[in-house]
Amino acid sequence: MELPVFLSQVAPSQILLYGIAIAAGLIYLPYMVVAYARVSIGIDMNAPRAMFDRLPNYAKRATWAHQNSFEVFALFVAAALTTYVSNSASDKTSLYVLVFLAARLLFSLFYIVNLPWLRSPMWAVSMTCIGSLFTASLL
Repeated sequence: MELPVFLSQVAPSQILLYGIAIAAGLIYLPYMVVAYARVSIGIDMNAPRAMFDRLPNYAKRATWAHQNSFEVFALFVAAALTTYVSNSASDKTSLYVLVFLAARLLFSLFYIVNLPWLRSPMWAVSMTCIGSLFTASLL
């Protein structure tokens, strides 16, 4: 499988670094849904964490997606930077990064709309991409 044409001009090492930046942004995508829900129910600045029990179910799931994104981000950054510093960046590692980003976007979406049978495979795909980046850096 080849990279999309618009990415063929970007060096694989740059895709690793851009991927880290985009993955950092994806952490906060589910939180935008939480923020909307908090505004909808009325923000309690005296006890913002206590509001969780009053949030609609979709916003609770968005909170969990947000938290999971932090957990996976640390592993992804380690894998991407290990690949970067080992000079192992290639079109194949670029593909791993792109698939990881797509899987994480879909993971959050499927979590929020409560589709666990689709969410779980996206988690597995993203973890496979992380493992593949680590493997590429070791070979």
